[in-house]
Amino acid sequence: MSNRKKSILLILLILLVDQTLKIWIKTHLAPGGEIVIFKNWFILHFIENNGMAFGIEFGNHIGKYFLSIFRLLAIGALGWYLQKLLKAKASFGLIACFSMIMAGAIGNMIDGAFYGMIFNYIPGEVATLFPAGGGYSSFLMGRVVDMFYFPLIETTYPSWVPFLGGQELIFFRHIFNVADSAVSIGVISIFIFHRHHFGDSKKVVSTEELKVEEGNKLNVEG
Repeated sequence: MSNRKKSILLILLILLVDQTLKIWIKTHLAPGGEIVIFKNWFILHFIENNGMAFGIEFGNHIGKYFLSIFRLLAIGALGWYLQKLLKAKASFGLIACFSMIMAGAIGNMIDGAFYGMIFNYIPGEVATLFPAGGGYSSFLMGRVVDMFYFPLIETTYPSWVPFLGGQELIFFRHIFNVADSAVSIGVISIFIFHRHHFGDSKKVVSTEELKVEEGNKLNVEG
């Protein structure tokens, strides 16, 4: 199977898992509802946010529009660079990293673009998919669905910590989704395993190009 097909399958798989879980959460839990998977360390806790990854907010309606435009530009740039990597026959590891980042960006873009149109919202109640009365908002005004919550450590800051002493400390506090995870894993993997591809602003060089270059050198020397 070619790297192009593998990349497409990876993107589609991440999107399938991401959207299936989000739709299940919205149609089975009311906002704020949760399911404890393992003790109090792994919880499915349903929240929605208007902004970026990990529940970070980004302004009001104007901020939402700017965020949507940014996401579209980012997806376009990722698609362009992914195409460049495929043409250069880069390693599949690097291609997989950018595929995960692109899938994550698309996954959250789907929420923001369409969820307001296809789900209703009644405080304290489970949402309905394709409600008769229409959705809770318009195109690009939907909220992103988050659910993974890992409060591994719940304690308080020591009294000697400036500004935070005595306040609640939860690690890991942020709630996120599959798309966020895909982006984070892709970015971290690039920094750990593939950062040499970006050193000194050099282009991605394929194995075939290296062979051609070595052959040309041999011909010149011969």
